[in-house]
Amino acid sequence: MLLAAPAMAQGAPTPADEEPVNDIVVTGSRIVGDGYSAPTPVAVLGEADIAAQAPANISDFVNQMPAIAGSGTSGTASGGLSNAGAGINSIGLRGLGVGRTLVLVDGQRSVASTVGGTVDINTIPQDLVKRVEVITGGASAAYGSDAVGGVVNFILDTGYKGFKIGADTGISTYGDAFNYRFTGTAGFSLLDDRLHLLTNVSYFKQNREEGIDRDWNNSGYFQINNPAYTATNGEPQRLVGSGIGPAGYTSGGLITSGPLRGTYFLGEGQTGQLNYGTVSSPWMIGGDWQTTLAGHVGTNTLVPLDERLSAFQRVGFEITPDIEIFGQFSYNRSVSASSYQQTPSTGVTIAADNAYLLSQYPTVAAQMATQGLSSITVGTSNAGFPIPGSNIRRQVYRGVIGAKGKFDLFDKPMNWDVYYQKGVTKAREELTNTWMNSRMALAQDAVFDGSGNIVCRSTLTNPGNGCVPIDRLGTNGPSQAALDYIYNDGNQPLRHQTIKQDVAAATISGKAFALPAGDIAFATGVEWRREQINGSVDPVFNSGWLYGNFRVNQGKYDVAEGFLELDVPIFDGMNVNAAARGTHYSTSGWVGTWKVGANWQALDSLRFRGTLSHDIRAPNLDELFAAGTARTNSVIIPTGANAPQTGSLQFVQNAFGNRALKPEVADSWTLGAVFEPSFLPGVSLSFDYYEIKIKDAIGSITAQQTVDLCYEQNITSYCPNIHFVNGQLSTIDLTPINFARQQTKGFDIEASYTAQVGPGTLRLHGQATHYIENVVDDGISFPIDYAGVLAGGTYASPDWVYRVSAFYDIDPVSLNLVARGFTDGVYGNDWIECDGDCPASTAQYRTINDNSIKGAVYFDASVDFKFPTMGDGIGHLTFIVNNLLNKDPVLVGNGPDGNNVPAYAQTNRSRYDVIGRTFRVSAKVEF
Repeated sequence: MLLAAPAMAQGAPTPADEEPVNDIVVTGSRIVGDGYSAPTPVAVLGEADIAAQAPANISDFVNQMPAIAGSGTSGTASGGLSNAGAGINSIGLRGLGVGRTLVLVDGQRSVASTVGGTVDINTIPQDLVKRVEVITGGASAAYGSDAVGGVVNFILDTGYKGFKIGADTGISTYGDAFNYRFTGTAGFSLLDDRLHLLTNVSYFKQNREEGIDRDWNNSGYFQINNPAYTATNGEPQRLVGSGIGPAGYTSGGLITSGPLRGTYFLGEGQTGQLNYGTVSSPWMIGGDWQTTLAGHVGTNTLVPLDERLSAFQRVGFEITPDIEIFGQFSYNRSVSASSYQQTPSTGVTIAADNAYLLSQYPTVAAQMATQGLSSITVGTSNAGFPIPGSNIRRQVYRGVIGAKGKFDLFDKPMNWDVYYQKGVTKAREELTNTWMNSRMALAQDAVFDGSGNIVCRSTLTNPGNGCVPIDRLGTNGPSQAALDYIYNDGNQPLRHQTIKQDVAAATISGKAFALPAGDIAFATGVEWRREQINGSVDPVFNSGWLYGNFRVNQGKYDVAEGFLELDVPIFDGMNVNAAARGTHYSTSGWVGTWKVGANWQALDSLRFRGTLSHDIRAPNLDELFAAGTARTNSVIIPTGANAPQTGSLQFVQNAFGNRALKPEVADSWTLGAVFEPSFLPGVSLSFDYYEIKIKDAIGSITAQQTVDLCYEQNITSYCPNIHFVNGQLSTIDLTPINFARQQTKGFDIEASYTAQVGPGTLRLHGQATHYIENVVDDGISFPIDYAGVLAGGTYASPDWVYRVSAFYDIDPVSLNLVARGFTDGVYGNDWIECDGDCPASTAQYRTINDNSIKGAVYFDASVDFKFPTMGDGIGHLTFIVNNLLNKDPVLVGNGPDGNNVPAYAQTNRSRYDVIGRTFRVSAKVEF
């Protein structure tokens, strides 16, 4: 299995997989054959790789492949509250975003788990995956929309015969991140091998670990606007470093303006006076930074709850030796629960007659009276409040019925298959610990009534309004009754969504007529697809909540398409592969895609290959039909901007769909070579260069980018998206548009070696990807190159990514060692690092004191013991250690905008390991 993909494409059998690779469909082509003429590079992870690490979930394992960048995990998605994206494990190729990677199961589309079209990889039956094929280039002509960055195809062992059960478990070296899994598979044949039945059932649970309880997350490492910066003094505009904390709140409340500024509230009626250090709103350097961070830092979930029950059933029956009919059904039920952040509140008004102020902090009340203050403005990270988050339950159903077979036409062998697929995702998207803004406003305005009882001021004039007063001062926290009131007695924002996908397809492939160099091979087919979204939301959850503000997403579109692919032998050793597809979208009309590739065996040991491809990605259901979701966030409006307010401001972010979107169009090409020297038996090397250019790319400007475009770059067309009410920032509207372009280029290197070494077999396999460029140009401001950027973001990708695996097999023991990592990077390719005498800082060429971010290398090791079981069965007991050296993540300064920054890991958690060393044990027996 560890032979490189080029060796597989040559049709050579792999030592770890006895099945011959001829007469299978290589993912890079729809033509059935031995793969010899496929010009498109295909990277492979096989059963041996998967078994050696016994991953808790297959998505985290596949994401180790160097060509994969920009993916998401259930951990990194914990902030997806309003869009209900929490708990999803996704895959993205080439740093182009997960929406530009097509995920297939046995060459067929799978229903998405979110309205954004993302397939949750963990809905695929992990224990039936015999290999994962990744085509690293445009493939829309062969497989349809979304295959701009490439295709990830999970090949299932649908022909498995036997019975196997397995269990595995894992835990971190810190005693957390515990998970376990049980699985069972049975496959057998009846009626003289004509009827084949296959069943797989698995259960997985990952315990939830609240808070990022790691020493490396305690240094207050962030990125802020330099308080000493002016446009002319030579100071860098941005600072990255430790000892930084918020300037606008503390755990129990901080008075942020007026003569009492800096007074903060502790428990038991105690107060303190904050040492601000050096302030750069919303941050400060030094001073009592640990005090301001204390209630907020690391409150995002380290590991979310992830509980899954999966079932897979397939029945196949051979009507004749050449015709099989089959039915296939899979079910996945998942529960994902996580915390977002201990949400800070700024601008909280506490009146001078507030009952909790008077009864608990009489000294402060007296100072207010002396100063003639009718109120104070407080910032708090809400100590004693439960942390907001989400509890999302999804049920994903996928049924496929079809038939396939072979026949001869004019003495030429033909293959055909037809199928209909019905996919349904039912999602129950519920938020937790999210308050109603109106109830919070009433509850925090607490006063004494005529009998000395603490009540809401509104209750004095409306005794039956049910308001329960809440204490927002100090660290003791409010009463449970007050929490029940602001959280609407447990009735939290809830949305039910149903995503449906219908697919009907028919394909025929085979040999056409002969040329002097061989037969022309072809594949042709038609496909119809419908994607739709609907749901229900109680109107009470439409607006007025801290997070959520759910609305019903409704819409659908149909797709009708046909394709033709040819493989033409030009002369001995030279093949040309060409494909074309016509596609009609009910939302945007006709579009065409095509691909041309060539494969030339120049020498016995040297093969050249290359492709040209014209691909598309159509807008998904979310981009087209999103009804508008709202979440609380913060932005920084620069001092001196022509705006009613400046500084760090909270607002409500509204996201809407855009039905005027059209498909984005991509042109890509690859050029590579495969070298298998006869003088070095067992060695295979490949090199493939790629370049992808996307026009009319679909994307959204962020809230902070909207502010920067309006107030820094004076692009007034974005200012109407920023809304102020009574001089206060209220909302910022975001909507996807067709941007100008995106371009990425780089190359892949792959090598493998197999040899007898001493009493055993050594197998080496290495993959590396170099991201030369990944430029996003919105056509409005300036292009941004994300290649080599390690600070995070949808399109960020390291300069170099690599994975090297070594197996040494001495029957019955197999040893495996993996080295995986990436090289050093930067915060921004256009940014300028300087400590003094800095040039002028601009939105594109920002100056920063430290623009470097270290890369990382991780080592994983395993040992597998094979033992006999009943009959001719085989058992495996595997011990695995991931992140063998317990390497801490590199600190990455996140910020300066976003009210959630202190809650998240002070690193790029989508790139670095935040868990630490983990131990796993896997046991499997097969009969």
